[in-house]
Amino acid sequence: MALRTPHGSRRTSRAPRAELIADTAIALLAERGLRGLTHRAVDEAAGLPQGSTSNHARTRAALLEAAVRRLVVREGDVLAPEEFSAPPRDPEALAEALALALHRYLTGHRELLVARYELALEATRRPELREIYDAAGRGFRDTLVAMTTAIGSPAPRRHALGLSAWCEGMMFSCTAGPHHASSPSLEELRASVAELLHGMLGSRSGR
Repeated sequence: MALRTPHGSRRTSRAPRAELIADTAIALLAERGLRGLTHRAVDEAAGLPQGSTSNHARTRAALLEAAVRRLVVREGDVLAPEEFSAPPRDPEALAEALALALHRYLTGHRELLVARYELALEATRRPELREIYDAAGRGFRDTLVAMTTAIGSPAPRRHALGLSAWCEGMMFSCTAGPHHASSPSLEELRASVAELLHGMLGSRSGR
């Protein structure tokens, strides 16, 4: 199995071992599902000596935790680059930032999405993983609250929840749901987010 980095290059043992193990676990989750994620499978796929993954993450719970924590780092690289470096000036600026992030995720990082859905389902059965998974996603939600506040939302937490749910639904639908065969264009995403924001904000958004 030739594992690939987010940039498409082959992963080798030169990468930090903890990072290599976690990235390999994510790739296995996306390719084989939870049943295919074992310590031995990670060793084999990563080209590591047998027992290496067990030495790093002794239990299955520890391996899943490592995958979640690494997933957060990689999702942050995809979802929160320069577009989110400053608060948006208006709803159009927020629509542009969200559309760019979603389009980048849907067109280049589906592996991360599939792995996330596998981990989300497992978290419903493992309270210890649920706590880590929820804490990991809090940063994105807090960012949306700050952004809806910046564009003048009278109910930033409620509106951030609506935006977050819309983003989650769009990503699932275009990755594992009925629209998995194609992704909306950047322009379509921008228009959809703008419509959602205008509906939320009403006259405050210039309507």
